[in-house]
Amino acid sequence: MATFYVENFGCRATQADGAAIEQQFQERGLLRASEPSQAGIVVLNTCTVTAAADQDARAAVRRIHRKNPKAQIVVTGCYAQRAPQEIAAIPGVSSVIGNSHKHRLAEIALTRHQGSDLGGQQGSFGFVPLTQLVPDGQDSISAAQGPIFVSDIFAHTELLAAPVFDAANERTRPNLKIQDGCDNRCSFCVIPYVRGQSRSLPLTQILREVESLIAAGYRELVISGINLGRWGRDLASGGSLHPLIFEDLISAILHETAVQKLRISSVEPMDWSKDLIRLVAGSSRIAKHAHVPLQSGSDAVLRRMHRKYRPWHYREKIEMIREAMPTAAIGADVMTGFPGETGIEFEETRRMIEDLPFTYLHVFTYSARPGTPAAVMARQIPVEVARERNRILRDLAYEKKLSFMKSFVGKSLEVITLNAVSQGDDQEHTEALTDNYLPMRLRGSHPTNLWTTVRVDGIANGRLIGSAN
Repeated sequence: MATFYVENFGCRATQADGAAIEQQFQERGLLRASEPSQAGIVVLNTCTVTAAADQDARAAVRRIHRKNPKAQIVVTGCYAQRAPQEIAAIPGVSSVIGNSHKHRLAEIALTRHQGSDLGGQQGSFGFVPLTQLVPDGQDSISAAQGPIFVSDIFAHTELLAAPVFDAANERTRPNLKIQDGCDNRCSFCVIPYVRGQSRSLPLTQILREVESLIAAGYRELVISGINLGRWGRDLASGGSLHPLIFEDLISAILHETAVQKLRISSVEPMDWSKDLIRLVAGSSRIAKHAHVPLQSGSDAVLRRMHRKYRPWHYREKIEMIREAMPTAAIGADVMTGFPGETGIEFEETRRMIEDLPFTYLHVFTYSARPGTPAAVMARQIPVEVARERNRILRDLAYEKKLSFMKSFVGKSLEVITLNAVSQGDDQEHTEALTDNYLPMRLRGSHPTNLWTTVRVDGIANGRLIGSAN
């Protein structure tokens, strides 16, 4: 029987797309191989948020082609949407299918895998001739390279959605993508140009997905999106005078399903409304966890980034969240080395992070993305300077996280047990995650996918150590 393998790179949205691609193949009777070397069709679902992400995808193509030269290698995802010719030129690539055609990926791949002549199929697939993809003045790419299926992403309204599970924790904490695309135009970000306009999964479909996962026994669900707080703005309001907004979705999930715990992934600062904060703080069924992208604490840098808030707006939101939820995890994305970032501007960011009650950070070094305004800005920062600033913020984040963890020693916390059971020094431990997003090693062997209250005994190797009450 024909086999396939999907390898995902990058964010949760990409992983959700990969899960939907797997469903496409399974619905057509293919079996999922355990590794790419055993698959007839290998799909690389790529990220392009940094140059390193592009490099990882190219290296994967070469590795898989070397180990499995007979495999049909299909490259899809954000890198495929952004630079299809570049990928098509890599030896071993059979076809490049952009995000614009990802919803038909299995159909396209199987047509090629079965040896069909694509000449009669191009119209139905929306195939884009290479001459339309190569800018004027550049040589067209070799006809020997695999065909490219890419079209204008902004013309597409499809939204792939399938639950995603952590590789190590496949029976706990499914992640459901409910929104894709972005209407913001941050000067450093290529994502709107490879994922298209903001679009939302309809409310009724989300509720069906949630109910299905609950029926399957899951105790915590994570909802995510590219710009999650914009969910609903593109949907018809069903006769209401006001469009649906994110708060409507959260209320509907709480009132119309029996979900035990709902976790909200990243939401932009200005979408953390008073109503949303009140909703999260007021329900024991919503995890006390707020991820609020910052990027920079400098007003001048935020303006160059085309971010839609000022440092004082951001500070106000974080202080409101902390006041409403004293024990919540509060995290942020931060970027170092944005073009023109002076030492003074970096210090403004460092000081703001030091002042605010963050419990963790995701710190990124700026990476110029072709086609973005920031890529051609003056005063690009030397990479060694940007990396040193990254290190300073990571060290600060470590100290803040450790202080947060220490505050719970001797207290009780809610945790969900994961399915990874490891051997400790002289006894078994069960991996767990607290309601407020702290990893824990729970003494003893415990059933997976259960919420329970535990006592925090101490900290070791970046994790809480706990015992069942």
